[in-house]
Amino acid sequence: MPSRRHRKIARGRAEPGTAGRLRRLAALAATVLLISGSSACAADPAPRSAPQVDYVATYVWSMDDDTFGGFSGIEISPDGSRFTVLSDRATLRWGHIERDTEGRIQGMEPSGQAHLLDSKGKWLKPGWQGDSEGLAIGPDGTLWVSFEGLTRVVRYDSPDSRGQPLPKPAEFRSMQRNSSLEALAIMPDGTLLTLPERSGEITRPFPVWRWRNGKWDQPFSIPRTGDWLAVGADVGPDGRFYLLERDFRGLLGFRSRVRRFDITDKSLSNETVLLETRSLQYDNLEGISVWRDGQGIRLTMVSDDNFGMFQRTELVEYRVTE
Repeated sequence: MPSRRHRKIARGRAEPGTAGRLRRLAALAATVLLISGSSACAADPAPRSAPQVDYVATYVWSMDDDTFGGFSGIEISPDGSRFTVLSDRATLRWGHIERDTEGRIQGMEPSGQAHLLDSKGKWLKPGWQGDSEGLAIGPDGTLWVSFEGLTRVVRYDSPDSRGQPLPKPAEFRSMQRNSSLEALAIMPDGTLLTLPERSGEITRPFPVWRWRNGKWDQPFSIPRTGDWLAVGADVGPDGRFYLLERDFRGLLGFRSRVRRFDITDKSLSNETVLLETRSLQYDNLEGISVWRDGQGIRLTMVSDDNFGMFQRTELVEYRVTE
């Protein structure tokens, strides 16, 4: 009687050669697929959940002052207690924000104001020379202002110091009149990002210009959709790029939209529309500041009343949570 060992060998030889090899290959392939599939599943990131965007409040701000209004840029301190606003007539105001226990604005208390100066120490005149639109404040308190009349970005060491214009690339000179550098933002390392209100053609993306290490480059662009125009920008405490856009619909008033992007050295990606308002829901929102309020990311936006009797200065806030 054959031993148990001989029976094992006999059973192994009983399989036809080709069929046996095919079975072994199939088993090996299945094992490889199983392992690689498990690895792929482990490596794939979990899908992002859509952010929740909640309305916080609107505060209507007014002052008995002929120079008050026209705000196109805003910066809020990291704790939400202080503000700096820029008008499109080359003036700055700053002060303290009163908030209730829910974090809603109850009052704006200005503590100072200044008229921006040119490089020679003279007041900038409203209009072509003094059409200031974008505001960014660096970690060291340096102020940066973008202009859309005479296209340029200017540095101010303090609100009442002389302006120090940055060099201009040739492309700045070809931007549309009254539609150039409307939005300005600063990154934690001091890198500036700016883009024009219009791109030149409705199908042409908004070019994003970057000032870093003493020179300009244009590393990426943002797709345009519909009639939306870029009017404000900020880099939030989460490291993302936030873009405020406006759509003016004549007698139907203004609509506003906020898009958010992940930002790297070479690209903007993962576009997310956080907010899109109805016509006449708010006034002409032009400036945006992004900060963290303890519950999420707070978006504070300010409207440009165009110094008109039928418009008003609004501070509109939303909270974004993930």
